[in-house]
Amino acid sequence: MRWVVAAAALLVGAGSAQADLRKEWVEHNHGATKLKSYLVYDDKTAGKRPAVFLVHRRNGMDENTLKSADLYAALGYAVFAVDMFGYGEGVLPKTVPEMTAQIVKYYKDRPLMRARAGAGLDAMLKNPLIDAARVALIGYCFGGTVGIEMAYAGAPLAATVTIHGTFRDHNADDAKNIKGKALILHGAEDQVSPLTEVNKIIEALRKAKVEFHYELYSGADHGFSTPQNAAEERANVQSIASSTRYLKELFGR
Repeated sequence: MRWVVAAAALLVGAGSAQADLRKEWVEHNHGATKLKSYLVYDDKTAGKRPAVFLVHRRNGMDENTLKSADLYAALGYAVFAVDMFGYGEGVLPKTVPEMTAQIVKYYKDRPLMRARAGAGLDAMLKNPLIDAARVALIGYCFGGTVGIEMAYAGAPLAATVTIHGTFRDHNADDAKNIKGKALILHGAEDQVSPLTEVNKIIEALRKAKVEFHYELYSGADHGFSTPQNAAEERANVQSIASSTRYLKELFGR
């Protein structure tokens, strides 16, 4: 597909073509739930490095999640793709109804959502490779909801990046707790999280005086990181370029 070629070109341009990626599964727990998250980083880089805390789509810890993690790891970051659903216990939804059942459980229980993601963040920060002062969250789709909830909870994040995030039922007053910046990359034709919902996030960020950047992609619907048409291919390539540039500006690498 054209977007794959374009994304590869972006990475080559960033000098990441020779990255030697080390890939590991990290087993950890949240209460009695066994979790299995994915850690990937460039093995040629020495010492602590900035990190990306990546929160998956409704698909869970599938191939797309691992590819997204690898993409950012190739740029020199340690990437921890957090298991939200219980992949450590074999939970990997295959059908849309199964995916919906998983995400609805967290949409209805925001304390559980925050606690599950927080358990993953704690597990990531224990790794000696991670520079705890330089962590950015990147959330796709369902992961965008998690990202906003984590930021609103005051998680120690230098930035929160949402890519076609699903925004709903956030407590706008909690935006005052945000520690870092925000980047919102969204499709103009998103039917799952329409612009009326995005605007609520923007207004909350403005009121809390949080530094943010917002990009809107014409013709793109929800889920453009797995594009279905030319407009979404363009949105995907642009979102990769914007998120990688943003991280470079944020972390200086």
